[in-house]
Amino acid sequence: MTNVYDLRSALELLERIPGQLIQTDVETDPMAELSGVYRHVGAGGTVQRPTQEGPAMIFNNIRGHSGARIVIGLLASRKRVGYLLGCDPKRLGFLLKESVENPVKPVVIPNERAKCQEVVHYATEEGFDIRRLIPAPTNTPEDAGPYITLGMCYASNPQTGESDVTIHRMCLQSKDEISIFLQPGARHIGYFRELAEAAGKPLPISVSIGVDPAIEIASCFEPPTTPLGYDELQAAGAIRKAPVEMVQCLTIPEKAIANAEYVIEGEILPNVRVREDQNSNTGKAMPEFPGYNGPANPELPVIRVKAVTTRRHPIMQTCIGPSEEHVSMAGIPTEASILQMVEKAMPGRLQNVYCASSGGGKYIAVLQFRKSVPSDEGRQRQAALLAFSAFAELKHVFLVDEDVDCFDMNDVMWAMTTRFQADVDLITIPGVQCHPLDPSNQPAYSGHIRGSGIACKAIFDCTVPFDQKERFRRAQFMEVDPRRWVPEMYGSGGKG
Repeated sequence: MTNVYDLRSALELLERIPGQLIQTDVETDPMAELSGVYRHVGAGGTVQRPTQEGPAMIFNNIRGHSGARIVIGLLASRKRVGYLLGCDPKRLGFLLKESVENPVKPVVIPNERAKCQEVVHYATEEGFDIRRLIPAPTNTPEDAGPYITLGMCYASNPQTGESDVTIHRMCLQSKDEISIFLQPGARHIGYFRELAEAAGKPLPISVSIGVDPAIEIASCFEPPTTPLGYDELQAAGAIRKAPVEMVQCLTIPEKAIANAEYVIEGEILPNVRVREDQNSNTGKAMPEFPGYNGPANPELPVIRVKAVTTRRHPIMQTCIGPSEEHVSMAGIPTEASILQMVEKAMPGRLQNVYCASSGGGKYIAVLQFRKSVPSDEGRQRQAALLAFSAFAELKHVFLVDEDVDCFDMNDVMWAMTTRFQADVDLITIPGVQCHPLDPSNQPAYSGHIRGSGIACKAIFDCTVPFDQKERFRRAQFMEVDPRRWVPEMYGSGGKG
């Protein structure tokens, strides 16, 4: 089990693993330059090429922010997520599934023990300005402004007191205002805000930045896997087999993650909206996970900041919107959700799931399905329909047999080439809710699309018909232990 419990212990672990963390002391501008550098070093995902999967990176010299450090790409590698969560990368979906099923509730610790409150800046202080206190970068020169991309937003239902943690797009708008994008119907905090606004009241909210990566992954679960009232911090506690420690905020009646590097305390104001790109006028927000710039929203809710608390010498954490980091955070919980839903309906048949990088962790799922008896034929397509139910934003599901590595898209494409005929194995489901950030899911793309995000899902059944399995048997090679010949590649940990 890894001894990771916050951002700093995560970085200490990666420092001990060759090729997983690098640093630079070269002065770097957080406005587009930092992301421009990391795009080449290790962003991956749907980022414009050239890019690659590489190490996480710490920038120690941030222009305009004396003494500040920024880490990027912590989760931009499935292998690295495996190291950080103490799990085989191909079993991460199962780890997350089990964590939801065995929740460990968070606990509240005294304020004097909370590392996130070692330094306190109140909004009432002269010269208070979140833009100087928080070294938030932009991804590109066209961004609407500096964005907090990895802020754990924590708020509570004003009627029931049930709490939730999620990640949202937040842009620093002024010295004490932050816009927050809450996709309608997609996150619990959006619902909490609606309840508070209907009562004419602000919604207290904390934003914790720089936390245990288990929290960042768990916070990306969505309904129906984690229904309204389920605090995803319970799943993070299950991963670590220890409760997440929370602390009472200093200026609002809400809690924050006690060992975060930064905590923003504030309120979402009722009936107040702001144009997201009011400071840039570019019409664009920031690059989103499909690889395109998201359009700036004409009116977003506003967080009025009341305080910023930090650890001593805090480390800012950020990510590139379309990078492999998003794939890890969005994709692995989605894999867990699909595994949970299909296993309940047809136990033992779904072997694994991979939410592929090319879909940003949201649009594509590869299901590895085992047919063991003739009556299993056709059930693989039922599993695909269940996957769409488990995660409505999915666009394409690829079905493959157990002899295909669902994590190797070359192997998946091989199966599609040799085990798929479009006229019989392609199933389309038109006129259903997909995701509005896919630019092809818009009426401008096709007259058949009735509204933004209402588009067509597809199932690519690349499995072999059960009665023809022997005809599609792959060439079988001699089983050997390659360590005898190339120990430098495989070490002492067994077969590669």
